[in-house]
Amino acid sequence: MDDCIIIGAGPAGLTAAIYLARFHLRIRLFDCGTSRAALIACTHNHAGYPEGISGKDLLARMLAQAERYGAVRELAEVTGLRAAETGFVARVGERDYPARAILLATGVVNHRPEMSETLHAEALARGLLRYCPICDGYEVTDRRVGVIGTGDRGTNEAIFLRGYTADMTLIAPEAEHDLPDELAAELDEAGVKRIDGPCGNYAIEGDRLAFDTAQGRLAFDSVYPALGSRIRSGLAIQAGARAAEDGCLEVDDHQRTSVPGLFAAGDVTKGLDQISHAMGEAGVAATTIRNMLAEQRPLRR
Repeated sequence: MDDCIIIGAGPAGLTAAIYLARFHLRIRLFDCGTSRAALIACTHNHAGYPEGISGKDLLARMLAQAERYGAVRELAEVTGLRAAETGFVARVGERDYPARAILLATGVVNHRPEMSETLHAEALARGLLRYCPICDGYEVTDRRVGVIGTGDRGTNEAIFLRGYTADMTLIAPEAEHDLPDELAAELDEAGVKRIDGPCGNYAIEGDRLAFDTAQGRLAFDSVYPALGSRIRSGLAIQAGARAAEDGCLEVDDHQRTSVPGLFAAGDVTKGLDQISHAMGEAGVAATTIRNMLAEQRPLRR
């Protein structure tokens, strides 16, 4: 039996693996290969990398560090999770993996505009498509920027990015904008242009991402989809953990869910979706797990 199974190998999961392995605990890390961080072409706001680092390189460095201290990674997807008399059982394929504690670090999946995987990957790599204004708003300073979205989410993202550039446009993803008067007034006051959808026929044209709208074809230096995301909290909910309406898991100050022994860290919980924040939560969770297990049974070398 493992002391702790970590589900998810993004920044939160890998940070927890480093901590727990260095605590001399028996851990297993399940990685289904879909960390959102791997899509980051280059992040410049991660402390310690002034020249920037790609998400894949960062994850590779973190994994190597965890494995150096004995962490075991399994390239597999956990499809079931249940509480058991001695802790928990994670289901992978036809096999069960028991553990005394579980840390869920499964993150979220962004809702994407309708475009091919190839186009999406190229647009991301070239910075024509971006998903995190907090991470890379600096990179679009004084550029022509479009936000695909409407309502509160689209308005908030456009207003945030307006702090970086005066050339800011909010485009409805499907049809006309769904904006109450107060939001429309806020956008007008900020100088954010509004254009109705639907959006479609995406293509890279020169150094810009272009697509059709109700007012013709437009092209931008960078486009931010503000279409929401899917919270990957299903396994914890399956095991009985409480979640908010949007799917984010409810945790306390020590990253404990409502189920004893089940922890969560990173974007799957409510909070700031940032690498640094996820890593901090993972450090708290890992230390709490270590102390909890020591109380149950003294840890000895």
